[in-house]
Amino acid sequence: MGCSGNEKSSAAGSPAIWEAYRDQFPVTQEVVYLNHAGVAPLVKAAADAMKRLAADAGRFGSCHYSEWSETYEGLRVGAARLIGAHRDEIAQVKNTSEGIATVALGLDWRPGDKVIIFEEEFPANFFPWKRLELKGVQVECLSVQAPLERIDEACRGAKLLAVSFVQYLSGYRAPLEALGEICQRRGCLFVVDAIQGLGAFPLDVRRARIDGLAADGHKWMLGPEGCGILYIRKDLQDAIAPVEFGWTNVASYPDYASRDMTLRPDAGRY
Repeated sequence: MGCSGNEKSSAAGSPAIWEAYRDQFPVTQEVVYLNHAGVAPLVKAAADAMKRLAADAGRFGSCHYSEWSETYEGLRVGAARLIGAHRDEIAQVKNTSEGIATVALGLDWRPGDKVIIFEEEFPANFFPWKRLELKGVQVECLSVQAPLERIDEACRGAKLLAVSFVQYLSGYRAPLEALGEICQRRGCLFVVDAIQGLGAFPLDVRRARIDGLAADGHKWMLGPEGCGILYIRKDLQDAIAPVEFGWTNVASYPDYASRDMTLRPDAGRY
């Protein structure tokens, strides 16, 4: 579709958004990048931040560690704001796979428990749930195109439903609020792989009644790989045990001499 002069500029004469931010994407100087939501080109602001950290560590070692920690906290606060959560519900993880696996492995599964997943999912949101069959969990696969009535019926007696916000292959966007309503009514946990949609479409975990969500920064967030977030609803955290345990999982982690293994009171335990 063509653009008129009014569409290219605002009433005040300011440049269109793609013109205002074009210099943030050095990739445009080299190639015509057709973003297929695989790995996005690194935005200049993110690249500059990574360069500053590398330069700081190279020149000063860990002298500015407290400033690095402030950046971690800023990530938790910003991620929480983005999805309508609280920073206490956000953990930093390596990637989407680690976030999903944390939920899948951290819950207390019993033989006969039932999980609902979808055939079209990317392996990261399929294998962790399918593997639960080794514990006697019943895993039922539906199509993401299944009518809501079919999904509703499948959720009867189910412990958890996992779905992608946007399907990686077809681009199908799941009706999260409708699925969340079904899960809440059926007493079924609702877990979302958000990586294909976070940053492109609005997402509110409260409105959609999402219990757990994982995403990484290298798609629509325009950040690097290896920088993911995990959201777990606050009152669910005691039911999901950390599957990787190290010194920062515990509440007393700043005290290296402490042997108290009480978990941190928020998602930092993950």
